[in-house]
Amino acid sequence: MPEHTIGTREEWQAARNELAKLEAEQAERNEEIKRQRLDLPWIPVEKEYEFDTEDGKKTLADLFYGRSQLLAYNIMFGPDYTNGACPGCTGLADGLDGTLVHLNHRDVTLICFSRAPIERLTAYKRRMGWQFPYVSTYNTEFAFDLGLALKKEQALQIPEVKEMVDHPPEWLQEWSEQVGAKLEDGLRENPSWLAFARENGTVYHTYTVSAPDPFVAPYYNFLLERTPKVQPAEPRTWRKDEYPD
Repeated sequence: MPEHTIGTREEWQAARNELAKLEAEQAERNEEIKRQRLDLPWIPVEKEYEFDTEDGKKTLADLFYGRSQLLAYNIMFGPDYTNGACPGCTGLADGLDGTLVHLNHRDVTLICFSRAPIERLTAYKRRMGWQFPYVSTYNTEFAFDLGLALKKEQALQIPEVKEMVDHPPEWLQEWSEQVGAKLEDGLRENPSWLAFARENGTVYHTYTVSAPDPFVAPYYNFLLERTPKVQPAEPRTWRKDEYPD
């Protein structure tokens, strides 16, 4: 016998109508969150940063590529990772290329950051078949200044991080092997979205959101939430070229 409820079309419609009320309430709440997000104050980025890109050195202003808005995702790929980026971040990045043309035509440039050297980012980008610009923050203070990474002494002062390093669950040990870094190094990276604006020659930092916010998760998770079966607990995330089959 199936574990889920079997019903009539009328029963389904009644239950669906109740769910629609909750979804409408959530949508209204999301609109309020969006309004408050747009009302956040803009912070001028006064420090001069220089990043390594596939096209050479670029400033933060250069990364806008002539547009007035910049949206960037920080992929967990620290300089200590020897096997590639975090599989979860990789899954998120797999869904970005299809949005490039739409964002670019709406005055938004989309890029990704990581702290590993540009040569390793470029090789990983080629392996994954990505098209978006992938920028290295290696040898800059950018990731530390913007909350995208922690220095070793900072990380170990956070009780949750120290607990995971000292007593890692099995899935986290597997993750450590996947990225090829010790946990005390691997967990210093912070998967995050950042937004910037550029007006009259000044670059402003306008927004940041980090894990565990659902927005910082592989996009296919949002599709799985709409499928009829509850997904089994699988803390390990696979890169697209590493599934067992």
